[in-house]
Amino acid sequence: MIFKVKKHNSNLYNTLLFLSRNIFFYKNLKFEDSYETRIYLMFFHYSIILFILKIRDKRPDQDNYDSLFFYIENNLREMGFGDVSVNKKMKDLNKIFYDILIKLNTDMKGFNMSKKLSLKYFEKLHNNDNNWENFNKYFIKFYKFCFELPGNNMIKDVQNYRF
Repeated sequence: MIFKVKKHNSNLYNTLLFLSRNIFFYKNLKFEDSYETRIYLMFFHYSIILFILKIRDKRPDQDNYDSLFFYIENNLREMGFGDVSVNKKMKDLNKIFYDILIKLNTDMKGFNMSKKLSLKYFEKLHNNDNNWENFNKYFIKFYKFCFELPGNNMIKDVQNYRF
């Protein structure tokens, strides 16, 4: 019997990774350029995309979610984590993703970043209201930009976002 290997689409992962590497986060907000920072930024961006799809009554593609976490898992393995560590880290990352997804402030009227949520994941926003305001502005503008994109090409077109 021949086993079928599921092919994973890297478009979402690569798009989110591209967005998470925006120099704005590291130069202006002074975020540490670490694996965790990039993952958290990816989760914030992806959560906003999912909210927009929900508002448009479009079902998020489960394959995109699966592929995103497949590539995250592969990166952990490439970083030298063993099976037990990868499984634990993936469980933790899933919890973090859902924490962000559930606690973001968005509705039909628009988007506004939860200060409490952003402070939870980004230490550099503590005691610096200007950084938090800029962080919030970035994601409000990102939300508006994505909201204007056609739903069928959103993942691809979101790479054109500039702040």
